[in-house]
Order: sequence, then C-alpha cells, then structure tokens
Amino acid sequence: MTRPPFRADHVGSLLRPARLAEARQKWKRGEITAEALRAIEDEAVREVVALQESVGLRSITDGEFRRDYWHLDFMWGFDGVEPSEEEFVVPFSGGKEFIAPAARATGKVRYPAGGIMREHFRFLKSVTKRTAKFTMPAPTMFRHRSGTKVINEQVYASADAFWADLGRAYNDAILDFASMGARYIQLDDVNSCVLCDSDMRARIKQQGEDPDRVLDRYIGALNAAAAGRPADMVCTTHMCRGNFRSEFVAKGGYEAIAEKLLSQVAVDGFFMEYDDERSGDFAPLRFLPKGKMAVLGIVTSKRPALESKDALKRRIDEAAKYAPIEQLCLSPQCGFSSTHHGNNLTIDEQKRKLAHIVEVAHEVWGEA
Repeated sequence: MTRPPFRADHVGSLLRPARLAEARQKWKRGEITAEALRAIEDEAVREVVALQESVGLRSITDGEFRRDYWHLDFMWGFDGVEPSEEEFVVPFSGGKEFIAPAARATGKVRYPAGGIMREHFRFLKSVTKRTAKFTMPAPTMFRHRSGTKVINEQVYASADAFWADLGRAYNDAILDFASMGARYIQLDDVNSCVLCDSDMRARIKQQGEDPDRVLDRYIGALNAAAAGRPADMVCTTHMCRGNFRSEFVAKGGYEAIAEKLLSQVAVDGFFMEYDDERSGDFAPLRFLPKGKMAVLGIVTSKRPALESKDALKRRIDEAAKYAPIEQLCLSPQCGFSSTHHGNNLTIDEQKRKLAHIVEVAHEVWGEA
C-alpha cells in the first residue's frame, strides 16, 4: 500500500520522556524560556520519530509532544474560542476525573490568519522522509457532553449558525495544512462513540436533544471539515470511548451509529477502538463502504501486556467476516498519551507494542 492508512498504523500520541515533561512544567512556572522549551521539544520529537521509524511504521507523528491535551490545545487556537472559567470535568472509569478549562465560543469561530500548530507540522515534516501524519480533534469535540453550553447565544442566534462556522473553520485548517504539504490528516472523534453508550444517550435526552439528531450534526461537521481536500490527501477519523491515564469514559458497541457514520462520513478510513468487550463485536463493519478502510484498534494502549499474535490474527479473521480483509488495517485502540500524563506503561513497552503491530501486519497482509 502506498496510500494511508497503512496496514500497521497508529493513532498518534506517544508517551512523553521525563525530561520533556519536566521542561514543560518549568516553562509553566517561568523557570525556562519558550525558546529553551522548544529546543527540548525539538530533540524529543526527533527521537520519537526515530523510534517510530525503527519499528517499521510508515505513518509518523510528533507524538503530540508539544501539546498538553490531544484536543484542547488545538481547539483553543481558533479565533472566537477561549478557555472558559468553567472547568470541564469528565468522570472516567477507575474513579479518575479529567479536569481542564472548557472551550467556549466568545466570538465568531474562524481559523486564524496565523494558523494553528503550523510549526508543529513543519518541524515534523522536516525530520522524516516517511508520511508525516497530523492529528487534530474533530469538530464534534466542541460539544463534548456540554450540550449547547459551548455556544455563546450573544454571538450565535442558533446552533446551526455555530456549527456552520465551525465546519468552515475546520475546512480552512485542513486546507491550510494541505498547502504546507500535509497528506495525512486524522480527526480524533470521541463524541460519536459517546453515542454508543446507552447511559450517555439518556443524558443527551435529558439535555433536551435527540441522540440520533446529534449524530447527524456530527456527520455534517465532519463532512464540512473534510470537504474539498486535495485528491492525494487522506483524511481519517479516529473513534474511541475515552483514553485518560489508562481509563475510559464510555462503553457500547458501534451498532447505534455504524450504518449512518460509516456510510455517510466522507473520509478515507476509520480508526476503530476494539481492544476489549466495551467496543462490542465486529458486525457493524458490514456497513463499511467499498474503497474505505477500517483500522482495527485491537492492540490496547492502556496496558503493557502484549496480545498474542495468534489472538490478534483470530480477531482480524473475525473482522474479515464482515468487511474484506483488503479493507482492514491494524493499530492500537488509541494513543499512548492522549494527555501529557500518559497511560500506565513505559516507553519501552510502548515500543514493543508498535513493533508487534508491524510484525503482525507483515504476517497477515505481507506488508506494513
């Protein structure tokens, strides 16, 4: 395969080395300059690029090393969007809570003239000859369990107007990255999978919305974001049920969303979480359209133990009962460090997971 997603792929975020985490905290405390932090980030990105290349991956990310959060850092970059004084609290399994400022529209949402994270991508592209992959939170994340709270009613008279502007802003972002040479963009979308969870659907109804209409809104936003991209640019989505310090936020199979989402979202592939029973069975893959790829996230990034090759191959065979094996790929179910905290495994254990994926892909498809 010359076009991503590749048979062996990965979601994007990787565990931060201790010296990078320490440097970021020092910068926040005013103990080092932004320039000093950037130099440490640059060195860490070079090293994590080398790690990915050494195990045989063809899609290369910067590990999201310059971010604190997989989503908020990017979301706050739009004109008209600011961190809210209200804290964003998400209860995860294991009694853990993700707490950060919420994002709120304080003006018309636009992609800024100076771009968002341009320098992140440019540096990544300069240090690898392989396919540089850039991840960004999907526009759906602006809703994330806050209902309409993200929308400033003094700025937007209707939710339709807000979502239309948001879709255009995301489209401008993707086209901007295309102009810098990006040819592999991933939109990270937890919210669609929230709609797989019956408890979450009930909560949305309590907020006065229809979960199926919310899904329609999400599909429209994703399609607006990906519209008009260059023919040689691949755009995928990544769907999971939350990933924070090895814990999750939602559960439930894809059946509630699969037919609409897989058939209507105009992207090239879907990274799908499938590392345990929370994600249900592979039957929803029957809705995968011809020509689109499903990347099976059957290797967990939450725990260090390696899945056996035989077990992974059996699961790939099971998935192939519902979608042609030629349309399937392999990856972890999510990133290894969706936030700066990271999941509960070591960098060496992470490397073994990635190498394992490459090896299994070669044995199943004859390529990675």
